[in-house]
This record gives sequence, structure tokens and C-alpha cells, in this order.
Amino acid sequence: MRRPVTVALAATLLLAASPARAAVLGFGCISGNLAGDCAIGEAQLNVNVTDAGSGQVLFSFSNSGPAASSITDVYFDDGSLLALATVLNNRVLPPGVVDFSQDASPGNLPAANNVTPAFNTTAGFNADSNPPTQPNGVNPGELLGILFTLQAGTDFNDVLAELGDGTLRIGIHVQGYASGGSESFVNHPLPEPAMLALVGLGLAALFGARARRS
Repeated sequence: MRRPVTVALAATLLLAASPARAAVLGFGCISGNLAGDCAIGEAQLNVNVTDAGSGQVLFSFSNSGPAASSITDVYFDDGSLLALATVLNNRVLPPGVVDFSQDASPGNLPAANNVTPAFNTTAGFNADSNPPTQPNGVNPGELLGILFTLQAGTDFNDVLAELGDGTLRIGIHVQGYASGGSESFVNHPLPEPAMLALVGLGLAALFGARARRS
């Protein structure tokens, strides 16, 4: 069951008037196997959440580098998403090296119980890199897109609200470190100041439109 939008987050509905339809989220390490590997992931990895139109939302996972690391599994926990629609392998730098398919192994994010509440991957809401695992993952300079279709009656503002209150969480498993280790990460919640900044853009667009009509 979807949670109601709180009063603090309800203002995000004003985003409908704004041209800014994206949010960038970083990740926090939940496994803590090696502090250095956790620090690399937290510094280099993020997900850009974009309104793709037609009731769809695009999640673009990027690895800015330069340290060796590879996103090899992606997981989603609940939220207003309906179904995993498309895995988009953005094959750049060099071409043809990001290769993912729907459904991940293991089926849930490793170290999922290290966060509260425990990360519980929604059935079918995951993907992983095809063999060879690390080379086909998201290495420095590469990008992976995953496109979701939303439930009827929900929109991009609901996604932003759920990223803020933790109803929707995104997990990644990262391998390919120089240490030979691996780590798991969960996105940082979309902070309220960032949401309010987006709302401010919506208000500015709204008042600007009114001024042009007067």
C-alpha cells in the first residue's frame, strides 16, 4: 500500500509547473567491508531520476571514476513504480561494454538487513550485468538507464515524494575494486532543501506565466 504524501512533501506537486524534472541522488555504503571501497562508491556513483514523459521515469546510473569500480546489480524497493520496462545500456567510453538484463542474482541487495527498515527488493524490480560480470557493469565513464512505467494515477511528483520519505529506495551492488572486494549501497533520501528548491523553480515558473498574462 502506498503511503500518503506528507504535508512537507505535498508542495512537490507544484513541480507540474516547472521545467526542472530531474533529481540527482548519491549513495551511502551499507556493507562496510572496506572503508576505502565504500568511500570510492560514495564519491563516484549516483543516479539521475528523470521524468521521461508518458507516465514513465528514467533512472540513469553513472560512475564518474577515476577509481576502479563497477555497478553490477541494481535493486528497487517498493514505491509507486508499476513494472520494469526497459534496460537501456548506454554504451560509451568505449562502446559496447555496459550489458545488463532484468532480474538479478542474488534476488535481494547484499547486506540488505544492514539498513532500517531492511531493504526488500520488489519482485522483478532488479537487473544485473551479464557475464563477464565486472567488465559488463557500469565502470568509470559509463552509464546505465532503467526505465519504469508508473502505476495509474501516479506521476513524477509521487516518485520525488517517495524518494524523500524513503518509501522508494534504490540499491546497488558494486564490484571491480582494485582490492578485489565488493560493497552495497542505498541511495541517500532526496533532501527536503533540494525538493524545496525544485518547488521554488515551479513557483517561479507559475508566477512568471501569470506576469506574462497580466
